[in-house]
Formats: sequence, structure tokens, C-alpha cells
Amino acid sequence: MKVSMKANSVLNVSKSAMNTRWVYQGVDEACVSRLMQMHGLPEMIARILSARGVDEKTVEHFLNPSLAKHFPDPYSLTDMREFSTWIATQIAKGRKIGVFGDFDVDGSTSSALFINFFKHLGLDTPFHIPDRLVEGYGPNIGALQKLKEQGAEIVLIADCGTTSFEVVEQGRELGLDIVIFDHHEAEEELPQANFVINPKRQDDKSGLDMLCAAGVVFVSLVAMNAALREQGFYKKKKLTEAPLKDWMDLVALATICDMVPLTGANRLFVQYGFQKMADHGNIGLSALCEVSGVKGVPSVMHAGFALGPRINAGSRVHKACLGTRLLSATCAEEAKNIAWTLNDCNDKRKDIQSSMMSEATTQIALSKEAEKSLIFVSHEGWHAGLSGLVAGQIKERFGKPAVVVTFAENEKGESEGRGSGRSIPGVNMAAAFIDARNEGIVLKGGGHAMAGGFTVLPDKIEELKVFLNKHVEDQLNGMEIIPEQLVDTLASVSAVRADFVKLIENNGGPYGQGNPEPVFALPSARVQMVDVVGKNHVRCRISDVEGGTSIKAICFRAVGTPLGDMLLDASKNHTIHLLGRFKINEWQGRESVEFMITDAALASSVQSNFADQEDRIFA
Repeated sequence: MKVSMKANSVLNVSKSAMNTRWVYQGVDEACVSRLMQMHGLPEMIARILSARGVDEKTVEHFLNPSLAKHFPDPYSLTDMREFSTWIATQIAKGRKIGVFGDFDVDGSTSSALFINFFKHLGLDTPFHIPDRLVEGYGPNIGALQKLKEQGAEIVLIADCGTTSFEVVEQGRELGLDIVIFDHHEAEEELPQANFVINPKRQDDKSGLDMLCAAGVVFVSLVAMNAALREQGFYKKKKLTEAPLKDWMDLVALATICDMVPLTGANRLFVQYGFQKMADHGNIGLSALCEVSGVKGVPSVMHAGFALGPRINAGSRVHKACLGTRLLSATCAEEAKNIAWTLNDCNDKRKDIQSSMMSEATTQIALSKEAEKSLIFVSHEGWHAGLSGLVAGQIKERFGKPAVVVTFAENEKGESEGRGSGRSIPGVNMAAAFIDARNEGIVLKGGGHAMAGGFTVLPDKIEELKVFLNKHVEDQLNGMEIIPEQLVDTLASVSAVRADFVKLIENNGGPYGQGNPEPVFALPSARVQMVDVVGKNHVRCRISDVEGGTSIKAICFRAVGTPLGDMLLDASKNHTIHLLGRFKINEWQGRESVEFMITDAALASSVQSNFADQEDRIFA
């Protein structure tokens, strides 16, 4: 059983600048002791691991994932053995395979994995990535018809399709064999595809529900490769087996960008995938690193904040297929041209998103949406490709589930609402959208617990708004939404050293969903030399309340927010509690510790046991 270090709020912060209550991560004290004794881990590392659900049985897998020991069994996925045998037979017969993939990073990488695999087999693979604005999310009969016209007899659908009952049925009526590779929430009933490979199937017992679609596809490729080997395909064609390990960079990229939990097999994929990414074997990724200014070994942060946004930008403001074309490119010059195009798309995306967010904030204030259980905003003039990003920003700013609806013309020239939602723990967004679809309020709807999307007719907007608010209220069951920020421990500026930060990174990383970066609270810090850099970032130097050692700190995208205002005002000799993460900055061969500020609160009192705790942790 997990118990928290303190029952009350950390540093008595019940309402911070970001409107959150600070609470300690829960840890199992007995587990902490066992990790220290049995594995020789420092106490702070043992606490961080325990707070993330790691115990003495799983610590080896967490710290040192191995392909030989920890690669998941492909055949544990429902239908995998039957599918792999079947597809190997179809390949041997010479049947043409087409690919339909979603328009985000996960869909692009999944599609590229299939294309690269079949290319190795000497097969031409037509593919289709839907136009985000015209076609919307998920497969459509027009796309399946186009793939059939290109000769496809089998269509592999990646990163969508689990709830596409009608379209799959129509595709089968066209004479297509269809296989779905997905990781989105599934209902008890499944589409009438030949096979549905999805760890979130209700009858799937694999335990691989943490995988993104690219992870599901990669595991499937391992099974397909084995089936081809067993059936003598490679020997007959005088081919070497597909170099699957070389393509783990795409799996790692998708795993980070799709924000699936960095637990279990995902830690293995990310660790090995980034090792492969450092080799720059994929010429598309290499070109994208160059235009993104990513030098040296790409990191998780590079993937999430530089590479992924550029791939997504193609579908948001230009052409959806650019990401897949880039990641499956074989010509360096073509890859470079696509990478620069995606870079330009990302610059355009940033400008449009900033404008949308400003207008959404005004709409929220005028309509008093922030007083409701769910914030729902819509506008006919907004860019349909950016609804999810803006919904995420609104959710972060207000601490409530948020839905953003934009409008675009469908293939018939009719106006449709394209909605995206982002949620908070305790509110399942996908369930709300699926129920709305089953009630006939939306045309399509689904996704994940924390993020989902839907298509709705304009005359159903108000009905949908009421339905979603009621759905969220029922899920909350009277509970007040009080966002909580989990804190690992207290720290002081003077006590933190570079070797300490490296120790945490080496033992706890890579970080992401399900394995968050450790969060530290700095009691009664002093803020010095504060100013604004870039368009909206606040930078400063911080020290402990008594002065002494100071370090650089920065708070991204803070200008114009309560957090930014508090930091800018703190230079007037106010002391404030700070929340954030330590980073190592390397400059001209020198290393220094910096603090990434994520929240703050006015200092009223400091917990009396801080000094003792500090001595224990930083000794």
C-alpha cells in the first residue's frame, strides 16, 4: 500500500499560481528500503522509483531493459499468430498490400514501418494518409476505394479503425481484405475486419496496452518476419531478413510523441530506439534533425518538442502525407526538401495556434465556460488542424477537461465540426465521445482516456455541449475538480549539484507519460534579475532565502499568465515557493545546474522538517 510523506499540502500550498494543490508523491516505505538494500540504490532514487510503481521485482527491467530478456511476446496479442501466418501466405501469393495510416506522428511512423518492411521484400506499397481537414480522423470509403484502384487487395489500417464499423464493412464489400493495427479504446463489438490487432481489445490478455500504434505495428512485423522465415520466403527469394532493429528509431519517436506510458516494453523501445536514432540511419529523421537544429545525440525532449511537432505540422497546415514520405524516403535530397517544408509548416502552425488561443481565452471569459465542468469552445474561423493543441493549452491553463471545435468542409462540400478534447485524471474523454456517437449526437468519436476526437454536424453542437458536460459531471460524481501537482521532495539551490542531477537522469530516465520527470519544491526561494526572453518566456536567477549560491532558472510560455506575473513581481524582495525540475546545461565544456520552473506560490511558511530532510537526501 502506498502512503504519502505528508497528509497536508506540500509547503501548505493549496492554491498555487497555476491553481493547483501541491502534494507529495506516494511511496511504499518498505519498498524504498528493499530497493536500497537489495540493489544498492541511493534513497532519493529508490523513492523516485517507488513513486512510479517500480519494486524489487521490476527494477531490473526498468533500469536495464534488454531486447533478449524483455522484448514482448508478439503472440500474446489476440489474433497475432493467425494473422502472421495468413499475411505471410498472402505475401507469398503476390497479393498487393496497401496501407492507411492516421495523420499524426504515430500514424506516420506506423505507415513508414510497413512501407519500409515491404520495400525490403521488394514490394511496392500504395499508402494513404487522410487529409486532416477534409477527411478527418479514421478510415473512409473514398480512401479505401483509391487504394483499391492502385491495385491494393489487402489494406492495413494503422493507428485508427477500431471503431470504424461502417467503413470497414464497406471496404469488405469492395472486395478488400482489411487488418486493423490500433491502440485506441475498443468496444465489446469490433469491426468486421479480417483481423484486429489491438492490445485494448476487451478480449486481449497480452498486457501490452501501453503500446502506441507504432509499437503494435513493430511487434506485428516481428511476427510477420518470423512467419515469412518459417514459410521459407526469404530463402526462396534469396533475401536477407528485414533489419527490424534498425527501425526502432521510428518506434521510439512515436512512443514519445503519442505520450503513451513509458513503462514496460515502451522503455525498451525508447532506449534502443534512441540509440538507433543517434546512428542517423533513417535519412528522413536525419534531415529533420538538421533543419530542427538538433545536434549530437537526439533526446526525448528533441523528439517531443522539435521533431514530432514538425511532422505533425504537415497534416495541420499543408499535406498529411509528408511525415510518412519523410520517414520512408530513400533519397537524401528528397528527404531534405520535405524536412524544410515541414519546418516552414511548423512556423506557420505556431502563429496560427497563438491567435486561436488568444481568441479562445476571450470566448471562455465572455461565456463563463471556466465555471462549468468542461470547457467547450468553437469557432467557424479557426484552423481545423490545431484544435487538439489549443484544447491541450486550455486544459493546462484552467485545470479542466477542454473541447475545441473547428469547422471544415467534408468530401461532399458540407460543413462539419471537427472536435478535439483533452482531459484530466478521473475523466475519460474517449468514453464520453464514444457514448455521444452511440447516442447519435456525433458522427464519429473515440480516442484515449486523456485525449480524443469527434466529427459533429453543426446543428448538433449545442446538444453535444450539454451531453459532454453531463457526462463529465457524472464521471466526477460530485467531486470538485482540484488539480493536484505531485511533488517528489523538497530541495535547496545550494545543495543541488550536477552529479546529483545526472544520477537521477541516469537511473530514472527516459521520462514521459507514466514515468514523469522528478519534481522538486524549493521553499522560500529568492528571485533575482528577472526579465522576459523570446516572445513569452520568463528567466531569472534564484537562490535560497538566505542567499548564497544562485542558479539560472526559466519558465517557458509564462508571460501574461498568473505564474509569469508572480515571477516578474517576485523581484520586489518577495520570497516564493518554486516548483520545477533540475537540468544540466552544457556550455563551452562547462556544466551548470538550471531550474525549469513549472509553478510557484507565495511563501507563507516553510515546513520545519526541511533541514533534516535535506541532510538525508543530499548527503
